[in-house]
This record gives sequence, structure tokens and C-alpha cells, in this order.
Amino acid sequence: MKNTLNIVMSILILVVLAAGVYFIVKTVRESAAAATAPFQQVNQANQSLQTQLAQMMNPTPTIIVDPVTYISNIRALARLETIQYSVERVVTCDNGLTDFFGVRNERMLFAGHGFVIAGIDMEKIQPGDMNLQGGTLYVKLPPAELFVVTLDNEKSQRYPLTDGPLAPDTNLETICRQAAEAAIRTAVLEDGILAQAQSNAENYFYRFFTEQLGYDKVQFVR
Repeated sequence: MKNTLNIVMSILILVVLAAGVYFIVKTVRESAAAATAPFQQVNQANQSLQTQLAQMMNPTPTIIVDPVTYISNIRALARLETIQYSVERVVTCDNGLTDFFGVRNERMLFAGHGFVIAGIDMEKIQPGDMNLQGGTLYVKLPPAELFVVTLDNEKSQRYPLTDGPLAPDTNLETICRQAAEAAIRTAVLEDGILAQAQSNAENYFYRFFTEQLGYDKVQFVR
């Protein structure tokens, strides 16, 4: 009986000790959490500030498309495109500025790949430009002109040559593109694109007048 009582007392003492340890641990944890709560708030504020600074330094581009479309002019076209050139010209541009040592601040090499379309504007044909005399149809076509001179953005490439000490010139690429487009225009004109476009137009209309309209003789005048 005495041994049984001693065992029961030992068990009760262990239970009491376990309960005491549990409450002590719980109290310490709560106290620690309460003590570190201000520091956690400071850390959260710092993380939020760092996130905002990162977003300011590396903003995500936002593109907003205006849902309203403005049409300023509509004009009917009657253009006969008779030739197309694909041209590539390389130009080197600089911003014209110099640093303290007399060195160009920024230079760029631009390989502009573009295409040019030429032909005649059939709206400019007048009734008096076609006359039938003695079985011969005399036709005067409008002079050929350039319809399109543009760069292919996917094929064109830019190569920065220098990075000067001053701030980069954001307009330099625009200047290079304009120079490349002008060089392409000059190249095709010097190559005789307008004369070829005029000749192609005359060949087209010759077949049209003879094969479709049945004229035996057609002569073009300029």
C-alpha cells in the first residue's frame, strides 16, 4: 500500500513539474514575441521601402492604347506600282559634341535596310493625254514618282561605336535612321529607278491597249 502511494505521489509530482515547465516555456515565448514585434514591424517597413525603391529604379513600362481613332484625311488612290527596290545603306552618325579632350562624345553605325516602291499616279491622267490619229493611239503617261521610301525595322541594325562621358543622346538613332533613309532615296534615284518605273508602266499599258482593247499601234509620248 505504501509503495502504491509513493508511485502515485511520484506521478503527481512529474505532472506538476511538466505543467510548470509548459507554462514557463509559453510565457517566455510570448514575452520574446512581444519584445521582437517592433523589430519585425521595422523589418517589414524596410522590405516595403526596398520594394518601392526597386520599382522606382526599374519601372515596368506601361502601354495604354487610346481607344479613340482619329482619321484626319481619306483620299482615294489610283497608283500603279511598277517597280520595287530593296536597298541597304550603312551610315555613321555622331551628335556633333566633343568632350574636354576634343573626342567625339557619341557615334553610331547604322545599317539601314529599306525598300522603295515607284510607279505612276493614274489620277493624273487627263482625257487629252490619249489621242487616236491615223490608226495610232498616242498616250502620254504621268511621270514616274517614288511612292514609298521606308526602313525595315526588323532588318535594320544599329551599332554604338562610342560611349562618351556625357549623357547618351537619345536622338542619335533617329538622326541615323533619317540619314539612312535619305541615302537609300539618293541611291535608287541615281540608279535610275524612275526611268525603269516609267518603262515598266509603258510596257504594262502597251499590252493593255493592244491585247485587251485591240489597238494595233500604240505610241507613248513624253
